Amino acid sequence: MTGARLKHYGWGREGEGMNAEEQAFVLGRYRTKFSRDNFETKALPRLEDLSLRTPRVTPPAALAAFCTTERYDRAAHAYGKSYPDYVRGMLGDYDCAPDVVAYPRNEREISAVMDWAGGAAASLTPFGGGSSVCGGVEPRADGMRYKAAITLDLRNLGKVVEVDQASRAALIEGGAYGPSLENQLKPHGVTLRHFPQSFEYSTLGGWIATRSGGHFASLYTHIDDFVESLRVVTPRGMLETRRLPGSGAGPSPDRLLIGSEGTLGVISRAWMRLQPRPKFRAGASVRFGTFFAAARAVRAIAQAGLYPSNCRILDPQEAYNTGAADGSVAIMVLGFESGDHAPDARMARALECCADHGGTPEPASGDAHLEGAAGIWRNAFIRMPYAREFLTPAGIINDTFETAITWDRFESFHDHVKAATERAIIEATGMKGEVTCRFTHVYPDGPAPYFSFHALGRHGALLEQWQAIKNAASDALIEAGGTITHHHAVGRDHRPWYDRQRPELFASALRAAKGELDPHGILNPGVLIDP
Repeated sequence: MTGARLKHYGWGREGEGMNAEEQAFVLGRYRTKFSRDNFETKALPRLEDLSLRTPRVTPPAALAAFCTTERYDRAAHAYGKSYPDYVRGMLGDYDCAPDVVAYPRNEREISAVMDWAGGAAASLTPFGGGSSVCGGVEPRADGMRYKAAITLDLRNLGKVVEVDQASRAALIEGGAYGPSLENQLKPHGVTLRHFPQSFEYSTLGGWIATRSGGHFASLYTHIDDFVESLRVVTPRGMLETRRLPGSGAGPSPDRLLIGSEGTLGVISRAWMRLQPRPKFRAGASVRFGTFFAAARAVRAIAQAGLYPSNCRILDPQEAYNTGAADGSVAIMVLGFESGDHAPDARMARALECCADHGGTPEPASGDAHLEGAAGIWRNAFIRMPYAREFLTPAGIINDTFETAITWDRFESFHDHVKAATERAIIEATGMKGEVTCRFTHVYPDGPAPYFSFHALGRHGALLEQWQAIKNAASDALIEAGGTITHHHAVGRDHRPWYDRQRPELFASALRAAKGELDPHGILNPGVLIDP
């Protein structure tokens, strides 16, 4: 990490945010939605005015050099970036702030912090960039089982240790932030090419621990596809998997640790499969009369084996909200890229698939993936996380949830989930809101729909209103056969529905694995399973 420090409240670094023109655009959309000229807006508490409890533990002398109890560090590690995190931060509620934040510089120091936490009966929360949107990094201390809370921040382990050009892979430390990771790979002519929306403010270890979804809309959709082997520090010792291109030797230990969300150990380094840096690109924006027509075109493209790097569709209202269209058409953002050959033939075939379903490409000019509707949406997508820090104080509830479903059920699933969420907004707030949908990732057997919901909340009841809407949407996802999350992870916010989704025998097996690797149950309690 270089430059200004990360905000303790809000997205990005201190001093960053939407400019006045961007804020006016976003607020203008909400003024139109809710027929309001202005919103009752709360002032945010200053860092120096926050009330933090006196630390309940003191680092031993051997650890003091890389541990801190400073106000900023504790406040900045209290929450992630979910909607309830923003509401509680806005209200000055930092009771969950960790007592101590540790910044270990090597695996030995990670292990030492684990030993200390176990002896002190403290919970230990692994922390990457803190970009969790599902309650995945909030420290826990109940005064009984956990008498204190310690957060373990890996930002000091951010190096690309080794690059294997022959195998096109690299050994990378778990605390490497996205931009630093890519800057270190660039001189070697390779890239991980994993760009989640949180890319600037999240880490490799966090991506692996949460099964992050990245840049590729098809084929290489999750970080799983890039993991070659892992090295993990657990309370019971070091766990390192064998580096192989593939193996059929029993259940994969890598697969147990990918998506473990900090409950089994701390990912200290990983061998990652790389890509050649793209030299050839082709992009287009395609308009459709309806969202379902666009979805059928996506299905045709996915099942044709074309593997576009980008194949996202926005329903008409989603396209309007981002400025990509006027609200009368659905938009497909389509892209291909390669480090080896021109993708023109694949783009041509994909556009034929679109035409079969009534799709009309926008006139192309220059870099199509950076201009027109595609460019507008891309910029809105990157800038969107900055909006919540001024929308939440205005009493606006805006949040997202994502899932996956097979093609045969998609259209009825979409209508069921959208209707349930719209009803919940009215029941929770007393007025009509809005639910939109887009695709983030696509597979031959189904899409990953990504819903956004917008409601005008009431200060003093925002958490309860959000929870009612979230509960209804999550119930609808599970009832209709979808997953509670495609790439946002489980955390604590999705835990009740994850418990319904997974087989109970698997939950028992996972508890047994945690009992072996983390016998005192100190790592990220409440996430995935209970100790």
